[in-house]
Amino acid sequence: MADPFLFKSPDKRILLARKIFLVNGKLLSLLSFLAFIVLIYDIGFESVSNEKIIDTLYNILLLLISLGYIIRILSKSEKYSKGRYIVEIFIILFLLVTSLINLEIIEQRSSITIGNLELKTFLVNLLIFTLFLIELSKLSLTINQLRVHPALIFLLSFLIVILIGTGLLMLPNATVNGISLIDALFTSASAVCVTGLIVLDTSSDFTFLGQFIILILFQVGGLGMMTFTSFFGFFFKGSYSLHNQLFLKDYINEENIGAINSTLVKIILFTLITEGIAALLIYSVVDKSLFESMGEQLFFSVFHSISGFCNAGFSILSNGLYEVGFREEYTVHLIIALAIILGGIGFPVVLGYYNYLKHVFVGTKRMITGEEEYKHTPRVVNVNIRLIVYTTAILLVIGFVTYWIFEAENTLKGLSGYGKFVTAFFGTVTPRTAGFNTVDMESLALPTILIYLILMWIGASPGSTGGGLKTSTIAVAALNAVSIAKGKDRVEVFNRQIGNETLRKAFAVILLSFLVIGFGVFLVLLFDPQLPLISVAFEIFSAFSTVGLSLGITGDLSTGSKIVVTVIMFLGRVGTLTVLVAFIKKASTLRYKFPEEGVFIT
Repeated sequence: MADPFLFKSPDKRILLARKIFLVNGKLLSLLSFLAFIVLIYDIGFESVSNEKIIDTLYNILLLLISLGYIIRILSKSEKYSKGRYIVEIFIILFLLVTSLINLEIIEQRSSITIGNLELKTFLVNLLIFTLFLIELSKLSLTINQLRVHPALIFLLSFLIVILIGTGLLMLPNATVNGISLIDALFTSASAVCVTGLIVLDTSSDFTFLGQFIILILFQVGGLGMMTFTSFFGFFFKGSYSLHNQLFLKDYINEENIGAINSTLVKIILFTLITEGIAALLIYSVVDKSLFESMGEQLFFSVFHSISGFCNAGFSILSNGLYEVGFREEYTVHLIIALAIILGGIGFPVVLGYYNYLKHVFVGTKRMITGEEEYKHTPRVVNVNIRLIVYTTAILLVIGFVTYWIFEAENTLKGLSGYGKFVTAFFGTVTPRTAGFNTVDMESLALPTILIYLILMWIGASPGSTGGGLKTSTIAVAALNAVSIAKGKDRVEVFNRQIGNETLRKAFAVILLSFLVIGFGVFLVLLFDPQLPLISVAFEIFSAFSTVGLSLGITGDLSTGSKIVVTVIMFLGRVGTLTVLVAFIKKASTLRYKFPEEGVFIT
């Protein structure tokens, strides 16, 4: 008797298996998207009459997704790391257990709630969202291969997330009394661009669902959508194409193509570890009597931890950290301030010092064990990193001293010694694109407001979660001014020479920032002439530098002004120079040179 077709030829068996697993992968993507759509319908709209049908469909999708993951693991058709095996096995077990609980085969014992959701339901919803993000990330790796300028992809990634966020915030269950399209767009842009300006009260006008959507938006916006999708896409696909690697090389500031994956992992791990530690610290030190439940306290800690690290400035308190009962939580303020600094210092700085400390530790260990002699420390802490660190330190010191002096008889009056120190320190950290307030902003002295304008304009560091002009840009511009005053024909610092291209970029960014800010102030005053000039200028500086601080006029802006501020927040987050590079055709190689002639400048 002849063998069945399946066993006739090894090559045919392999080919058939590959087709089956390819179909399984496509079905898994489709099921993940369907589960996400059902999730949005289930949590985003009022309870419907066919709730049992939705629940049944939900459970079927969970079981099918877990089955799809089982088939994919058993197939071994893709490159699997140990970490990926563990993650996917956890996904399978969690989905199976959840389905059995929903079908009442296993008794549910958890009674912890987060917002108005049970812990189990919250975790399931979060997992479904994660699975959707995983499949979306795998698709994004093919989008990177399109013949589109990387800068344009970068802009579109932020724009797409803003539009998705707008739609999610307009879900009926996301707000208490509904929200207009313009307000949803403004809030979504503020979250994705990690600004923090609000036209609605995050604590009272948004439900737990709306607050959680905002949290996801500024988490994704802080790290960048391409960082998330590239990390998940590689982790669950196993490889990058050369085009993906070249694209990510410029996006994450990694010179070594072979180290792109490890750099992405380090960025994600550093983010999660920092946010996790900050959340645990906040949870452990904040006064528990301020919350009605443990879930509320936990969500407060996680929300403000992520908001602080991402320099987002969003708070689920009506008056921010100046809320009654929270304004004296100085240790919490200090923890958030440190998270802001770590998020705003920039990932290149963190990775540079990580490599430096790793070399010192490994070299010392090998020297002690006699494996080899201690090697000379490589130059991993380069000029860029040192400029960022020194400039950040200088700005913190100047901001602290000036705040202490100018606010001694205003916002610092009557506070304890520890309270004055933390408030002054927080007051110099928050305008560096963070946007939290621990004092009444309308009570600030005028000199402090002017200092805030400068600090907001400079902003955080390149490659960070913050915005603004960037510390390295202002440092290069200042060094160039000093070099010209000394009569030098080049800029030198730390025994290195700054390239002419860097100098040209620095002054281009400065010029564009003034143009955008000036035009923004003009348009807002045109739409709302009744607003004070200093308040409008403060608002536009805050929007462009993605800070989120305000002198109290955000809610009074007209529709035209809201659109202007939204555009400025977007330009400030993605960078004005990036927008020009994305839309202006790059010049071909210049094979000529005109005669050089000077221009009179004083």
